[in-house]
Amino acid sequence: MDYLPVFLDIRGQPCLVVGGDEVAARKSALLLRAGAQVTVHAPTFCAAFDATPVAARVLRRVAGFDEVDIAGFVLAIAATDDSTNRAVAAAARARGIPVNVVDQPALCSFIMPSIIDRSPLIVAVSSGGVSPVLARLLRARLESLIPAGYGRLAALAAEFRDRVKARVQPQQRRRFWERVLQGPIAELVFSGREAEARDALQQTLDDTRLALSGGEVALVGAGPGDPDLLTFRALRLMQQADVVVYDRLVSQPILNLVRVDAERIYAGKERSMHTLPQEDINHLLVRLAKEGKRVVRLKGGDPFIFGRGGEEIDTLAAQGIPFQVVPGITAASGCASYAGIPLTHRDYSQSVVFVTGHLQDGTMNLNWPALAQPRQTIVFYMGLLGIDVLCRNLAAHGLPAATPVALVQQGTTSEQRVITGTLDTMPELVRTSAVKAPTLIIIGEVVRLRERLNWFK
Repeated sequence: MDYLPVFLDIRGQPCLVVGGDEVAARKSALLLRAGAQVTVHAPTFCAAFDATPVAARVLRRVAGFDEVDIAGFVLAIAATDDSTNRAVAAAARARGIPVNVVDQPALCSFIMPSIIDRSPLIVAVSSGGVSPVLARLLRARLESLIPAGYGRLAALAAEFRDRVKARVQPQQRRRFWERVLQGPIAELVFSGREAEARDALQQTLDDTRLALSGGEVALVGAGPGDPDLLTFRALRLMQQADVVVYDRLVSQPILNLVRVDAERIYAGKERSMHTLPQEDINHLLVRLAKEGKRVVRLKGGDPFIFGRGGEEIDTLAAQGIPFQVVPGITAASGCASYAGIPLTHRDYSQSVVFVTGHLQDGTMNLNWPALAQPRQTIVFYMGLLGIDVLCRNLAAHGLPAATPVALVQQGTTSEQRVITGTLDTMPELVRTSAVKAPTLIIIGEVVRLRERLNWFK
């Protein structure tokens, strides 16, 4: 280990920054965030020093650096030319003052890490000055795994720390906090329901037998297929789940992100082939939660857009099961974006309509006149088997036969395939192209933009 990681308390302490450029301004702002009293030495100052919060809170000394200037400071940062940086480092070391010299690790007695700030929780990442860019990349990865709400969670833990210490035996304390900090109470904090979280924590403390034994369900949108499109919250809940109940449209790369030891239950539904009927899925979620398990109901796209998510949480609510809903990127948005087709565009479309294309007795009971409007984009979910019906009806109700149509198969994945045609030609293209679900059908003038906006290959 080349450096000892430490966290310095510099609240109210005098700290020195030498340099007047934008880097020095950023370092000054960082010290201010930590509560320091900041003095900056430089012959000139860039415009960044006139911006808040630096302008009002930094003491500027318009002068070059002299070694006597370092007296009285508890920490120094040098961000100027090479000779001055060396002088600052030498003066600081001679007086035992911690010093950081920007981009010159050999002159530093401490390294400024990349910071994930969830105050009072702080995470710092450093490469020891070898590769700051790599440290920043790792920080970006960690940012996705540490929700902003962790600061509020840490504050809640601090509020209850003494009470827990007084009520919970030392040998049980670690387990108690583990359940609090990664269970339903934490999720209440993350979703902004801090008053409920505080009440739940107090209730658990009043009767530690509860120990958060009750389960909960998270209805999570998995997006259209690309795992990079998952939300931070979706990924976190997938990593915490005891059981994951997933649909057919959830891609394997996304399932690979589920906690390794979590139970997985397939509840996929295809036309006329339901592994579990919807009512059975609803009751399965209730049963699993009542067993005290953390359940993730993982659904392709967004759970509230043709995902029957409303039916599932209606059952949970009726049974008094705690739940939350995590939106996902719906197939319409994801597939259209990856196909290079804007769903709206000032020159082509002023509205967009999402429609389910399920056939009933060979017909689609849709409001065709409302759909066949000019300057409107229509997105059909599950419309593959009814492609003849929908194209024929839209043309019969006023859309020109030459209206552009795009069919996106397995959108956003490495297997994505896009077929373009018109209302007149698309049914035959589908018959001759061996198309298979999952597909999304986009109809409207915006499809013409694909030829020049297609970016995903």
